[in-house]
Amino acid sequence: MSDSWVNSAEHVGSDLYVDLKAGMAGGGGRRAALGRALREAIGDGRLAPGTRLPPYRSLAADLGLARNTVAETYAELVAEGWLVARQGSGTRVAPRAEPVGPPRAPGPAPARPEPPAHILRQGLPDPASFPRTAWVAAARRALNAAPHEAFGPGDPRGRPELRRALAAYLSRARGVRTDPERIVVCSGFAPALRLLFGGKVLRGPLAVESYGLPFHRSILRAAHVRTAPLTLDEHGARTTELFALKDVRAALLTPAHQFPTGGPLHAERRAAAVDWARGGGGVLLEDDYDGEFRYDREPVGAVQGLDPQRVVYLGSLSKSLSPALRLGWMVLPDHLVEPVLRVKGEREAWAGVTDQLTLADFIESGHYDRHVRRTRQRYRDRRDRLVALLARRAPHITLTGVAAGLHAVLGLPPGTERPVTEAAARERIAVDGLAVFRHPAATMPARDGLVVGYAAPPDHGFGAALDALCRILPPPPAGG
Repeated sequence: MSDSWVNSAEHVGSDLYVDLKAGMAGGGGRRAALGRALREAIGDGRLAPGTRLPPYRSLAADLGLARNTVAETYAELVAEGWLVARQGSGTRVAPRAEPVGPPRAPGPAPARPEPPAHILRQGLPDPASFPRTAWVAAARRALNAAPHEAFGPGDPRGRPELRRALAAYLSRARGVRTDPERIVVCSGFAPALRLLFGGKVLRGPLAVESYGLPFHRSILRAAHVRTAPLTLDEHGARTTELFALKDVRAALLTPAHQFPTGGPLHAERRAAAVDWARGGGGVLLEDDYDGEFRYDREPVGAVQGLDPQRVVYLGSLSKSLSPALRLGWMVLPDHLVEPVLRVKGEREAWAGVTDQLTLADFIESGHYDRHVRRTRQRYRDRRDRLVALLARRAPHITLTGVAAGLHAVLGLPPGTERPVTEAAARERIAVDGLAVFRHPAATMPARDGLVVGYAAPPDHGFGAALDALCRILPPPPAGG
């Protein structure tokens, strides 16, 4: 039995589409038809130079031809220079073979914007910090240990290995109170928002902070969800305003580090938000987008820990590891688990099993904690360099939101934000003005500022990025 398996394996080759019927139109029999079809495929570029053709036995079996017919055709095309054959390398399209169709007149090249010289956008970790070696080792261990059923039809909750690892980690590191059955793995924060509101698990209107990601607001608009802005100050969102919003039954907050203005939600306001949810049957959505990164303050636990049945806790890897992994999670109250799973099974593409298994091992082996501690120190050093440089070269610029996270807000003199962002575009500095994050219905006074992400630039380019930033900042006021 093993001999027949080896024998059959010898005949397995690459799939190749050959239109013999079209080739037969030229007459001469099946061998001539095969030759014409291969020449045409090579000539018009469908078979690119260097492409390996199937062994002649395999192609003969696929096309229902005699082996000698295919072998002789290959030999003929080798002699003509269409193909090359080398011992141990098989038969390939000759490197010099090029399409022979009529030359095309070159059209104008599409205009491509110049890439940024310096990337100082918020929300982007340093891509060079991704722990490739540790991640590969975790993937190897996880795949070796995975049961066979892991590669069959899955559970919309996500792999149990990852949900167990997340339950333990979030409890230990963020003060979240949960169990694996109330965690649903998703592809990130935005897909979670689409599930909850696009799938009508939760309904609007939704209270949001006066400054936040416009991308999130666009997701909510697409789901026909109206948003009502809450005023912000140095203590975070004024959650007491929730009690006056009679038709609102859900609120989206960034309690650990308000995005983008910075600072944690004050303890009294955290308690007020929970009281509002309890009293009116409401739900809080807690976006813990960068809760692991704090520098000059004690860790701030999740609001979810105050009332797990009134808070949906949302997290992802986009800041701590990489947005390319597309892994996130929802920690749900009991009454929302089944509605979310019903919608997820119908609407949502599930996160890949291999990444889920790898992350579970990465967390349980301690590599995730070590990675967070290491990057926390790197980003703190970068934050310190930004603070020191601005104190030296632009002391008139205020700096807020620097105690945590991956970005800081540079307060600008009134009326200067637009000229500064225009100067940044001319200098090819990718940075955001504060105005793009302001809710269009916000009533609080507008502020001029820049939201500067200090995590994304490569180490060798960080100093140049900060120097370029300082060059576009407005000068101090006259007499200042």
